[in-house]
Amino acid sequence: MKPGTRAASALVLFAALLGGAAARGMDAIRISDEVHLGVASCATSVCHGKLDQQDNENVWLNEYRIWTSQDRHAQAYRTLLSDESKQIARKLGLANAATAKICLDCHADNVPEDKRGPKFQITDGVGCEACHGGSARWIESHAEAEATHADNLAKGMYPTEDPLARASICLSCHMGTQDQYTTHRIMGAGHPRLAFELEAFTANQPAHYAVDEDYVARKGDISGFRLWLTGQLESAERQLELLASPLLAPGGMFPELAFYDCHACHHAMDDLRWSIAQAGAGVEPGTLRLQDQHLRVLTIVARQLDGEPDAAELRRATESLIASGQAGIAQTRDQAGALLQWIRARQDGWSGRTLDAVQARRIRLALLAEAARGGMSDFSDAEQVFLAVESLTFFLGDADAHRARLDALFESVEDDSRYRPGDFVRAAARARDGFQ
Repeated sequence: MKPGTRAASALVLFAALLGGAAARGMDAIRISDEVHLGVASCATSVCHGKLDQQDNENVWLNEYRIWTSQDRHAQAYRTLLSDESKQIARKLGLANAATAKICLDCHADNVPEDKRGPKFQITDGVGCEACHGGSARWIESHAEAEATHADNLAKGMYPTEDPLARASICLSCHMGTQDQYTTHRIMGAGHPRLAFELEAFTANQPAHYAVDEDYVARKGDISGFRLWLTGQLESAERQLELLASPLLAPGGMFPELAFYDCHACHHAMDDLRWSIAQAGAGVEPGTLRLQDQHLRVLTIVARQLDGEPDAAELRRATESLIASGQAGIAQTRDQAGALLQWIRARQDGWSGRTLDAVQARRIRLALLAEAARGGMSDFSDAEQVFLAVESLTFFLGDADAHRARLDALFESVEDDSRYRPGDFVRAAARARDGFQ
């Protein structure tokens, strides 16, 4: 990791994925309700297009320059013009990736035609309004001296400062929805595998605001720990919603394979990975296993925050879900629905909790202990362990003291094509001992 920065490691881990983030999902209706005026409407020198940060204002006013020069969201549409995207389109039978709805929904602010203002350009990619909502009703009034954030929200601005709302809009593309999902077919054509962790992605997003006293007064504060936990909850909920949806059974011989652990199949034949500790009851060697990384993380969180009874309940429900993935579509949907109720019953309480450093240290150590035991050795689990440990370490402010351990843990998950579970387990064990 580079000194003084939030892991260059995490940037490498999902740099290829950031170009496809947009606002197309469970909250897409809220984003698309208002007319989108386009990036040019925000980019003048008297608005958000200044060259430098303005210290005498409550916002920086150089947000457009940051977006164009540093933010991968600004490059999202251009990605569709690349040779790689053209090859993917051909393999999928699409005439043009840059005009296909399935691509534009996550590589641009692809609102309906009747919601596009005179300066709107689809070629802008994932612009301001893809995350902040259509600005037609608030673009003028939000700059007035007497305007409040509540006024802006009432006129259609999207509440990105709310952790659940932020997670929902990010997950719309970083995980997907029933109508917009990176399926096994799409990945088979060449699209990168998707991964997401809300706090890490937020930290590595080029900042275009400061959480200072003024920001907190207007919008509140979200500590890294709270944002991380909310992201895990919302990611688990989204995954369960998708499992319970028709997307799981698209027709044909197989279920939607993107729901299963990619690396159960995508590894060298002499790299034997199945283990009793990781597989769980009912999962035989050589069979596919549903992904459960966020549920496994939440089980560890539940044990630390609410005690063993809640953790045991979640663990049993997760094991039933994994076993159902070996049994059939109907069973999987039923188990996903039951787990979804469990998550939703705790979502607001957990997301709204103010958690302290003692709890963060306990969760960090528990994650590493489970990983060292071999219980988080699927690549998607290992990836979330690293991102969680990194996020919690930066929240606790002891990253410099543990930099070598974080680097070693990252190196074990840096490249999924070279991932070896044994290397990760050993790195987790060393980190666990160092974090004691």
